Amino acid sequence: MHNRRFYIEAELCQERKALENVCGDSCESRKLKEEDRLITVLSDGLGSGVKANILATMTTSMALQFTAKNDPLEHTSDFIMKTLPVDSKRQISYSTFSILDINCEGDACIVEFDNPPVLIYRNGQFIDLHAEVKSIKRSDSIAAEVNYTHIKLQKEDRIIMVSDGITQSGMGTCKMPFGWGTDGLKAFVNENISQNPHISARQLARKIMQRARANDADRFRDDATCQVIYCREPRKMVLASGPPYYKNYDAILAERLDNFKGKKIICGGTTSKIISRELDRQIHIELNNYNPELPPVAQMEGIDLITEGILTLGKVSSLLEQLSSNTIKGDGPAEQMVKLLLNSDSILILAGTQINNAHQDPNLPVELEIRRNIVKKIASLLEDKFLKTIEIEYL
Repeated sequence: MHNRRFYIEAELCQERKALENVCGDSCESRKLKEEDRLITVLSDGLGSGVKANILATMTTSMALQFTAKNDPLEHTSDFIMKTLPVDSKRQISYSTFSILDINCEGDACIVEFDNPPVLIYRNGQFIDLHAEVKSIKRSDSIAAEVNYTHIKLQKEDRIIMVSDGITQSGMGTCKMPFGWGTDGLKAFVNENISQNPHISARQLARKIMQRARANDADRFRDDATCQVIYCREPRKMVLASGPPYYKNYDAILAERLDNFKGKKIICGGTTSKIISRELDRQIHIELNNYNPELPPVAQMEGIDLITEGILTLGKVSSLLEQLSSNTIKGDGPAEQMVKLLLNSDSILILAGTQINNAHQDPNLPVELEIRRNIVKKIASLLEDKFLKTIEIEYL
């Protein structure tokens, strides 16, 4: 992971306005592995529905592409502002945006236009962001103000980005006639972190969404998006699958697994037997945990999960592909593995390259072809879809 001082956990929660088919908000994150950077953009299209969705998506796409190419943020916002159309009646842009760019040293750049302010929680309080305000001329020659902030992030910092569907939730009710507001959101975040100092980004984002929905009597009156980023110590995991190509590497595989600091998974009957032999530890099959699709899981001292190999990896790949969030139901072998993968940040995959003759039968399903292809697919899904840091070593 290069020289990163901490891991950045990002979680997005989004819901569309009641009775609308699509969400008028757009939020997307991109991890640049080569540069160890995280870029996230939140855009809110004017109004709701398809038109708002198209404009917000267009804004998000432009912001991500320009920022990823290291274009100056001033140029990025200037281009977006001059490209977006302007509502002729209200004289406002059809889309707002917030851009966050974090590098491997924890340096963060924030660009904000007309969205609720980005919040940074540190050491029990929200810190003041000293933004530089610049005026940009829109396509209609009317000036618009864009805020630019540069800040050094610290371990345990939390960043909260929301659309106005969150801060304006509850508007018009007796308790909050002017909406929940930024102050209400701050108080809620402070209360939850005080009660649970290590609350995850996923938990906090969901709690914010649940509270905002409750403010609107469990039916959002506007599109709502919440992105929470948590800077913390990384949770590490190792996944060993497949026997090494050379038999004298068996002891090396077992030693690597035994000395690893973090969660440990063994995927494959032959692999588990190698580890059992080299570490002189017995394997116990859990026959009570029956699953009709896959062989049962097993237990070994010092290992968090042991499963069958190719079939389980194929199911894991399928589950990751179908998941729309980090929520997984069920308790089968594949589901247990997916939960461990999603709860980890930095994942090392030790992939053995010895060919298993049982998987070369052309009459077997395609999923059983070669372990390496499935491992690559799982790694790609974890990196691109769930922003995990993945390293594959072939043995």
